[in-house]
Amino acid sequence: MEEDDIYTKDGTVDYKGNPANKKTTGTWRACPYIIGNEGCERLAYYGMSTNLVLYFKHQLNQHSATASKNNQNWSGTCYITPLIGAFLADSYLGRYWTIACFSIIYIIGMTLLAMSASVDGMKPFCYSKDNCNPTDTQSAMTFLALYLIALGTGGIKPCVSSYGADQFDDTDEREKIHKSSFFNWFYFSINIGALIAASVLVWVQTNVSWGWGFGIPAIAMAIAVGFFFTGTRLYRNQIPGGSPLTRLCQVLVASIRKYNVAVPADMSLLYEKADAESNIKGSRKIDHTNDLSFFDKAAVETQTDQLKGINPWRLCTVTQVEELKAIIRLLPIWASGIIFAAVYSQMSSLFTLQGERMDTRVAHSNFHIPPASLSIFDTLSVIFWVPFYDRIIVPTTRKFTGRKNGLTQLQRIGIGLFISIFAMVAAAILEQERLKIVKKHNYYDLKEMPLTIFWQVPQYFLIGCAEVFTFIGQLEFFYEQAPDAMRSFCSALSLTTVAAGSYLSSLLVTIVTSITAKDGKLGWIPDNLNHGHIDYFFWLLAGLSVANFGVFIGIAKWYTYKTAVGTVPLNQKEAK
Repeated sequence: MEEDDIYTKDGTVDYKGNPANKKTTGTWRACPYIIGNEGCERLAYYGMSTNLVLYFKHQLNQHSATASKNNQNWSGTCYITPLIGAFLADSYLGRYWTIACFSIIYIIGMTLLAMSASVDGMKPFCYSKDNCNPTDTQSAMTFLALYLIALGTGGIKPCVSSYGADQFDDTDEREKIHKSSFFNWFYFSINIGALIAASVLVWVQTNVSWGWGFGIPAIAMAIAVGFFFTGTRLYRNQIPGGSPLTRLCQVLVASIRKYNVAVPADMSLLYEKADAESNIKGSRKIDHTNDLSFFDKAAVETQTDQLKGINPWRLCTVTQVEELKAIIRLLPIWASGIIFAAVYSQMSSLFTLQGERMDTRVAHSNFHIPPASLSIFDTLSVIFWVPFYDRIIVPTTRKFTGRKNGLTQLQRIGIGLFISIFAMVAAAILEQERLKIVKKHNYYDLKEMPLTIFWQVPQYFLIGCAEVFTFIGQLEFFYEQAPDAMRSFCSALSLTTVAAGSYLSSLLVTIVTSITAKDGKLGWIPDNLNHGHIDYFFWLLAGLSVANFGVFIGIAKWYTYKTAVGTVPLNQKEAK
């Protein structure tokens, strides 16, 4: 950014310091490039990752357990690295340059992966289609490419949704309404990319070649970068505010140092910069809130502070204190998303294993649908519900609530958590009925029992509906409630629920197996599910979801919304 850049009230900056450019930058005119970038990037990511476990097993000659473990480790890394990208974006680079730099790393990784599956000498030598003998160097090259991709996606995931939201001015009521709509269509683009990946690219990898199967995602990623750079002159950019971790630590240290200092009854006596803007670059001042009052001690100006001068490790501004409070308030909401993410993760694990034991034929033909491909119905559900929510639910609920967005973000998240309960109930009931048929007709050793796999569609469809409410609600909520200079970090924090949910699901499977598979018993989740009871596991997740929903209601009632100085405070009772 140049020295003469013009900053808006919400901390954004218009291109090249020309105030007239606010009419020609940002808003929906900039968003198609960001949404196009995300759609192509997600096509590239899911096109490469959806079938990855089979590449490990058949092309890298790994055992099923090893392939599954490597796939989970890599996937988990993709949802942890966003913390790195978010830190750099909020602290030093800004979202534009973080996305730009990490996209280059992403393309290098995708290109190397495509080469490792297609170039002679780099790709494994195969005796037949699924019988390969890779060298250690070839395997290492594949994992180098994958972890470069994991690093690259870590710079894009936490920044791109926030960067799109940055294009709308919080102080402009018309733009603020469009911001909520942006998150809906942003998530819509993700699922368009996922739909193409799960259908077209999986088929290419299975029936054409892995070289093309990884090469097309690499091309898609190059197109994504082209989309992003094409819109450069239209973007509004937020200047990085310095290390957020340092500021949070300063509040903690200052509060502890002043543990015996009394907080004044008049909160206007707490330390704050006299200037109109806060002392944090790119951030508005935040109004004082009454909860978590211990941290207010960091903003109490003592005689020592007056004599020795301002030391940020002894005296912090109210805005800095409220940054820490905002993060602490977000943590319970973050935690409430872990159970939902565990439910969501069943689509790529137990739902697939359940479908494998059902009739996979399409309309009694000789064409068999891969069990994992049923996830298409989750994607189709999202594609249906996003415009329905944006065009039908929002205008309808607006008439009853009087709110421009219809529902608050917490209400939206809560509805999704509630719907997810029924997804697990549907899966459990289907499995109960399937096992009844198995027992009645003694189908225990039959690979595919005569019950069509399309009975799984309701559980996939319900999860897709829950996604539209919960995941999109989380995207918007973590952006809105994050301090201005910590929005990428908070977006990354929301993404880590997916990793935590996967780890929780894995832990539950381990615990359930250790308890139920004793004394010669096969347990709930044996290799042959006809002898098991994964319906019990689904009921367990349904019960946890009910408990989680109840806890979430209590958290939502407790939550205090962040209010920037100069904006109209949100009616807390109405919001919840």
